[in-house]
Amino acid sequence: MLADKYEIIEAPPLADGTVYSKRRKHQPFSVPPIERYTALVGEERTQRLLSVAERLKGLKLLEVNATATGGGVAEMLYSFIPFLNDLGIAAEWKVIRGTPQYFEVTKTMHNQLQGMRGQFTPEMKRIYFETLESNIKDDNFDYEPDVVMIHDPQPLGLVNYLKEKRQSWLWRCHIDISETVIEDNHNLWNIVADCLSRYDAAFFSAAQYVKEKWPVPKFIIPPFIDPLSEKNRQLTEEEINKVLARYNIDPSVPLIVQIGRFDPWKGIGRTIATFRRVRRMKKCQLIIAGGMASDDPEGEQMLAKFLEDTKNDEDIHILNLPLEPRLVNYHEVNALQRAASVIMQPSTREGFGLVVTEALWKGKPVIAADVGAISLQIKDGSNGYFYQNSYQAEMKVLRLLTDHDLAQKIGQRGHAYVIEHFLMQDRVADYLKSIELTLDSNNHRKLSPDIVVSFRSWYKLGKKHNSKV
Repeated sequence: MLADKYEIIEAPPLADGTVYSKRRKHQPFSVPPIERYTALVGEERTQRLLSVAERLKGLKLLEVNATATGGGVAEMLYSFIPFLNDLGIAAEWKVIRGTPQYFEVTKTMHNQLQGMRGQFTPEMKRIYFETLESNIKDDNFDYEPDVVMIHDPQPLGLVNYLKEKRQSWLWRCHIDISETVIEDNHNLWNIVADCLSRYDAAFFSAAQYVKEKWPVPKFIIPPFIDPLSEKNRQLTEEEINKVLARYNIDPSVPLIVQIGRFDPWKGIGRTIATFRRVRRMKKCQLIIAGGMASDDPEGEQMLAKFLEDTKNDEDIHILNLPLEPRLVNYHEVNALQRAASVIMQPSTREGFGLVVTEALWKGKPVIAADVGAISLQIKDGSNGYFYQNSYQAEMKVLRLLTDHDLAQKIGQRGHAYVIEHFLMQDRVADYLKSIELTLDSNNHRKLSPDIVVSFRSWYKLGKKHNSKV
């Protein structure tokens, strides 16, 4: 029973930002043996992973991002890093250190890259690079890896100071970068393009995110879930009901649920509007649940707004879930998703939307916006529906709440789709193959900067389907 794990408090990152390092005997989390994953995907897919891992055995890898709490990047790394170590890859994970002012700047950078109007000022540029320089002066990077993977814009500029000739530096872009940035925000675009020119390759979640003007080889690898993690493992009805009771939620009344950061791009207002329309026709409840990631200073403002907007509505539960202890947070999110009758994610911009994959894995019907890489996950009318407006979403939610056979069929298709496309073992195999290609390119045959490599036909998967309610 997971209740026993509620007492487990993982060791926090070290003073220099190290989250996981076998070399430094700081390994506060782990994953199950690979045999348990093989039971889900079969011997052939597991062998594909083991073959490339064997060729790279002993490789020293450093993963760097902005936070160890909150968000899909950290969630993947908590499984990905120990999983790689179990495969013989010496993978470490480090987070950069920054002041609140720095994270205000990087949130602005994030929003502007996704299309928010405004200019990235010289003062913002100064704060950004001075913070990265301070991480280096504080000797926060004592590892000498063969490969460095940098996640998202926050630590992007580290390459200017730390890259050594023998190393391969890779950039993983998890956000939905707007084409308008190229034309409307030259300052920011030039900073990103200048930094990226020093990288050996860039990784994107979907084909539409690839920017041809960036002169590096490009790989398309979507994110993944760990099906055996605390957030995704099967729960008993008793475990689910305990979490609902903790937040005074009635399990006998149907639940519409949205999980994620309190972020202006997540479409939370759309979900609230849809719920209020549905409730006029059928008794139900709404849960909006998120947490405060350390690299997202905007979250508190958005949480306050939604609390104010819904303060007189007893059927709407706005939950600010504690992010620590991590396993407790994962357990509660898992329970809320499994308690849901319908899960919504009508984002206005989205990098990938890992919460959609999590919901599909749990066999839940999902209504999500056709933005970013959500179209890789939702096959409209088959394993979920696309959000178009609150009226059409109302009709779909009502049908799913009343037609239980339909909801079950859609949920079953979603679960099978995740097994086929978005489990950790397969995407880790792609990741290691990409590293192998990049290392070979640096040592022997140079990869063309115009090349785009994909190990599956992700473009075809992202093609639109007609919605049928």
